Amino acid sequence: MSGHSKWATIKHKKAALDAKRGKSFTRIIKEIMIAARSGGDPDGNPRLRTAIVAAKAVSMPSDNIKKAIMRGTGELEGGQIDEVMFEGYGPGGAAVLVNVATDNRNRTVSDIRHVFSKNGGNMGEQGSVAWMFERKSQIFIPGDKATEDQLMDVVLEAGGDDLRNLGDQWEVLSPPEAHEAVLKALEASHIPTPEASIAFVPKNLVKLEGKNAAAMLRLNEALEEHDDVQNVYSNFDIDEKELEALS
Repeated sequence: MSGHSKWATIKHKKAALDAKRGKSFTRIIKEIMIAARSGGDPDGNPRLRTAIVAAKAVSMPSDNIKKAIMRGTGELEGGQIDEVMFEGYGPGGAAVLVNVATDNRNRTVSDIRHVFSKNGGNMGEQGSVAWMFERKSQIFIPGDKATEDQLMDVVLEAGGDDLRNLGDQWEVLSPPEAHEAVLKALEASHIPTPEASIAFVPKNLVKLEGKNAAAMLRLNEALEEHDDVQNVYSNFDIDEKELEALS
């Protein structure tokens, strides 16, 4: 398992802890609001349905979900959220994509630029690193909820193209257009999908060691701690033993 995949597992565990502290509520509410702009009916809006599943996974009250949808559709005030993707480089030349949802773009640009510079990276122009990533359906499944053979049968038939064993969870990758079909196939097979999204997966990885590895992890964590940041994607790869020591 590559260091990058190991880092995905560590991030997953951190997200679970954040969820227990209620920290993930704000991010999920923003995602629901943005998704609801394309329609408030989850049956006809895959992104909204995925966001609602994520909300229920952290025990978000139904009333909070309903109000977030209504803000997104314009039925309630307070839905003025912009979705922006920032690009940049981290220590050692690793590419970084930062997906944010903000009600004050100028403030957030300044904040994210400061986080980059403070942690050994720098912001880039639009398009500077996005070409190093592919948009993919990314679904995480608890490792004890399905076997490899079971998942292979379900995922491949539904249009998925990659299954990765991350230790305590499975990662299913598919073309974006197959996202809905794969989710429905897993649901029909009674396989839980607590985490599912259209993500940016790196085409190639950049090996980091020593000070660059430590600095990259600090940058990644600092970005994810920002209130407006929804997701951080990077193409760094760190040796598994070094990663465990650093994290």
